[in-house]
Amino acid sequence: MKVKICGISDSETLKYLTKHPNPPLYIGFIVNYPKSKRFVELNHLKKLLEIDKKNSKYVAVLVRPDERTLKEIKDLPFDYYQIYDCTPIEVKSIIKKYNKKIIVAITVKNQNDVVKFMEFNELADIILFDSKGYEKSTSFDHQLIKNLKINKELMLAGNIQIEDNLEKFIEIADIIDISGGLETSGLKDILKINIFLKKIKQINDEN
Repeated sequence: MKVKICGISDSETLKYLTKHPNPPLYIGFIVNYPKSKRFVELNHLKKLLEIDKKNSKYVAVLVRPDERTLKEIKDLPFDYYQIYDCTPIEVKSIIKKYNKKIIVAITVKNQNDVVKFMEFNELADIILFDSKGYEKSTSFDHQLIKNLKINKELMLAGNIQIEDNLEKFIEIADIIDISGGLETSGLKDILKINIFLKKIKQINDEN
C-alpha cells in the first residue's frame, strides 16, 4: 500500500517526512484553497519546495485552478497536480499546457458520484475518491468503491485515522491519502506521522 500525506505547511514536518526511513510516496500541499487551514501562501510554498523531496513525489492540490495560479506554480518542483472541480476539457487543457501527471479527485456522497470517474479515466494518472468535505475532514462510505474495476491506480481519502484498521484499505485502494488524521489541535503531529508510517511498513511487510 502506498501513502500520500497531505496538507503539509511547515518545513519541520516536511523535512521529517522526506528523511523518514519509510517516507510517504506522495506529499501534498494546498496551493489555492485559502478556506483550508492547511493552505500555503505562494512565497512560503516556494521556500518549502526548496527542501529536497528525496524519494517522495510533490503534489499540488488545486481546487478549480485559474490560469494565474497555474502560471505561478508552473516552474515549481511538483510531480503531480491533484485537481478538484474541473471538467474533463479543463483537465485536458492543463495537461497540454503544463505537462504534469494528474490526480483527478472525485468527491463522493453516493453511487452517482462514483461513476463520474469514467469521464476522466483517459486523462488521469491516478483517480482519487474523496469526501465532499474539502477543508473539513469528513467521511464517505468506502463500500461504494470497494468493487470498482478501473485500469488506473486508485487513491482513497476522507477522514482516514491512524486508529483505523488500515489493512482493510488494501482491498479498496492502491494509495491512501491522509491529512487530518495525523494532526493534533490542527497541526501535523510528528509522533502520529511516525506511528502511521510504521504501521504502513508493517502492513506492507506482511503482505
